[in-house]
Amino acid sequence: MNIHEHQAKQILKKYGAVVPEGVFALNVNDLIEKAKSLKTEKYVLKAQIHAGGRGKAGGIKIVNSLDELRTAAKELLGKTLVTHQTGAEGRKVKRLYVEESSNIDKEFYLSCLVDRTSSKIAFISSDQGGIDIEEVALKTPEKIITIKVDMKNEISNLDCEKIIETYNLNTNAKKYAISLIKSIYKMFISTDANMVEVNPLILTKNDRIVCLDAKVNFDSNALFRHPEIMELRDLNEEDPTEIEASKHDLAYIKLDGSIGCMVNGAGLAMATMDIIKLYGEEPANFLDVGGGASKEKVSAALKIILSDKNVKGILINIFGGIMRCDVLAQGVVDAAKEININVPLVVRLAGTNYKEGKKILNNSGLKLISAENLDDAATKIVGAIK
Repeated sequence: MNIHEHQAKQILKKYGAVVPEGVFALNVNDLIEKAKSLKTEKYVLKAQIHAGGRGKAGGIKIVNSLDELRTAAKELLGKTLVTHQTGAEGRKVKRLYVEESSNIDKEFYLSCLVDRTSSKIAFISSDQGGIDIEEVALKTPEKIITIKVDMKNEISNLDCEKIIETYNLNTNAKKYAISLIKSIYKMFISTDANMVEVNPLILTKNDRIVCLDAKVNFDSNALFRHPEIMELRDLNEEDPTEIEASKHDLAYIKLDGSIGCMVNGAGLAMATMDIIKLYGEEPANFLDVGGGASKEKVSAALKIILSDKNVKGILINIFGGIMRCDVLAQGVVDAAKEININVPLVVRLAGTNYKEGKKILNNSGLKLISAENLDDAATKIVGAIK
């Protein structure tokens, strides 16, 4: 689960990180009233959306007075920002954040994430902050340092020094940087975060280390332990179909392709998407109905797939283990009775009760195409939509 910058900064501040003082609001008048409490010569106005690249898209402005802030806020609130992370449709700005300006000496990059390969916490640092880290990785990969840390209650001073070594700080600034690393590590472990990114992390003229920007992502599977974080969820920033899928406990991610996928098991879902691409088409979604889905859950999944106007065909690929093929088949039939399926539908069933499942589908009166294996299924759905 993603949260906004202003929310991320408040959490970091709670754990001891230094962030600029700031306020957020959902309307301009409220923003101006709150901004009066800030002690600054310049105001930094930031659009709050769940996407990077706001600065290049005009989502960050520096102004000199409250009057200028009001004008800039009116222009920005309600504007659709298009960045490299939003896609062509962009993201509408529905909340604003304004903070005190900072006296910047240098800009750095810092992030912390779970390294699943080593089962450690990976810190990534670079002295090239304030720009796309992907660009740095492409052009000057030697500028990016990765330090992997064993998951413990605390991070050692030695690991902290390795992480910040690339910043080349003086003794006074190094003290603040080590404190920051410890704060981020404690926050990361305590909140079940997946990723913390600070870009830029800045060194001020008086040797302070400040988080000028912040992006935090949390493990959705652990949110039951953190109701206070769950309250930060902004449904306006999420795809409506993904929200609907979460209500039915479906693992669904919308993609840009034309073939809808309904699969049980994440690995099989990935293989299904891969083989669709192998045969020259693109998947419209990732959808894992899980190992023990009921017919109601399967019916909901099919409706979600068909709500995507880009879907030209559907591939259902089920291997029955815990999930019985006859339950899946009945769910498809029930959904078809409520909605009009006007695109080709290819079904591949294997495993538990697959014969019973095929019988249900064959006797349903639905116009569907049966497949014997995954290769056969991919061939038929690609051929059908063409």
